[in-house]
Amino acid sequence: MTLTATATATVAPPLLGQGVWTSRAGVLFPDLVPRELRRSWVARGLCPDADLYSLFTARVAEHPGREALVDAGGVLTYAELDAEVRRTAAEFERAGLAAGDVIALRLPNGRDAVAAELAVYALGAVALPLPPGDDRDLRALLARSRARGVVLRTAREADPVADLPHLRTVYVPEPGPRSPAPYDTRQPPRRPVDPYGPARILVSSGSEAEPKMVAYSHHAMAGGRARYVRALHQDPDRAGSPPRHLVLVPLASSFGSLGTPVTLAVLGGTLITQPAFDAEDALRLIAAHRPTHLFAVPTMLRRITDLPHGDGEDTSSLRTVVSSGAALPEAVARACQERFDRPVVTVYGSSDGVNCHTAGEIRPTGTSVGTPDPTVARIRLTGPEGQIEARGPMTPMCYVNAPELDARYRTHDGGWVRTGDFGRLDEHGRLHVLGRLKRIVVRGGLNISLAEVENELATHPAVAEAACVPVPDPDLGERLCACLRPAPGARTPTLPELNAHLLGRGLSRRKLPELLLVVEEMPLGPTGKICHRSLTEAAMAMAAASAGGHAQESGGRA
Repeated sequence: MTLTATATATVAPPLLGQGVWTSRAGVLFPDLVPRELRRSWVARGLCPDADLYSLFTARVAEHPGREALVDAGGVLTYAELDAEVRRTAAEFERAGLAAGDVIALRLPNGRDAVAAELAVYALGAVALPLPPGDDRDLRALLARSRARGVVLRTAREADPVADLPHLRTVYVPEPGPRSPAPYDTRQPPRRPVDPYGPARILVSSGSEAEPKMVAYSHHAMAGGRARYVRALHQDPDRAGSPPRHLVLVPLASSFGSLGTPVTLAVLGGTLITQPAFDAEDALRLIAAHRPTHLFAVPTMLRRITDLPHGDGEDTSSLRTVVSSGAALPEAVARACQERFDRPVVTVYGSSDGVNCHTAGEIRPTGTSVGTPDPTVARIRLTGPEGQIEARGPMTPMCYVNAPELDARYRTHDGGWVRTGDFGRLDEHGRLHVLGRLKRIVVRGGLNISLAEVENELATHPAVAEAACVPVPDPDLGERLCACLRPAPGARTPTLPELNAHLLGRGLSRRKLPELLLVVEEMPLGPTGKICHRSLTEAAMAMAAASAGGHAQESGGRA
């Protein structure tokens, strides 16, 4: 049974002569990067000319007894994981799912999520891992992608999507002891899978009313995204040793996509996960399972480094600490270096297809995010603001079933990605990210970059974390609210003291915050990033409750 494709009134950008993959439900996946350019990356060895499951089975054949996955249920070798993958793929087929389908996965980190994703690739289908989120987002993603299957933990999770037509639902058992699936060394017959076709859809909250979905080919996942991870392993003293990655972020997130497709299918390493982030458990996993690399967002790193040293703590296996998902405050970077005595690499990237990192460099200060690697994503700056655009082996195919987003965020001259950020390249070729084009406050006609003010607030010695949000104002349109978490043991600075510091840093008086919200902990979204929506709501409530006085003298706690 197939879905009927619905017409759209939006005109898609030119397809530039490259192939267009179509799902069984009728959703078009045009590759906006010219096929000739993709072929040149393959010819140069920047992308392996194979699909992700073929790459994974090659790793299984090379080292079947190596540890593939460590999760709350224990350890699985590559052979044991492949057996789980085959069993899961058979369950998908019994549910009527097949090559050409989009299959959504809503599972916590662990063997079920990993086996399900690899099983999707084994079928020749497209994986849509869903980060934690609300039911409204779930429905929107399933409807727009026209997914034919959704994999859930329990039947209760199916309630929000029970009325979606033609959606097959597959459940995985609750966590607990299970006998490993028997492993058959014979490879089952498979239909050829086009590595130029879509493999995985990354979900990005972005600035849209509903999450964006970005389609990546097998080439882009196994080539460009894998190349930036390989760059983190440039350690001549340990060449040839398999990586062991402790990935604390959701595997379904853009940052977490370095887990299953890259760590396992391409690098043949060991993936270590938690079902949900826990700082104390992260230190236990480091001591017990000896990861070489730690991947986390800044808030997670800060919570780990805030913990007192415990008995048996041993982080000596770590070679590198990798931060992404948000700007890394200098204080958190210093705390990581002191706690782990290892390099801290910052990664500037997004699900839309941009990547730049500080691997191999002394961590630049301020707004620099490192030197762009054209074998991952070439960077160019356009327009008067210096908008950052990217294109390279990691560039995705398109936005899913959203030609209006392709028209807005992809260029017609070869599929460059408009990131929505603006920046500059310095005399050493390093990229400096100066802020989001849309993360602004418009106060009385003046556009104020929230990132610019946040960067300067973070330099105050009494500020542990800072974020800025707009608060609606009937007179000026919007006012700027600074939200901060004070440094432990420090006296909370007042708004006038903060503004004096900002003036001393050279910030224009017109850009000074007029409201101050002090929080004990920054609210976090599903992927561990600061939730600006929650801060905005708290700031608006504070402003509404503030009676008398002037806005620039307002302050409160949350």
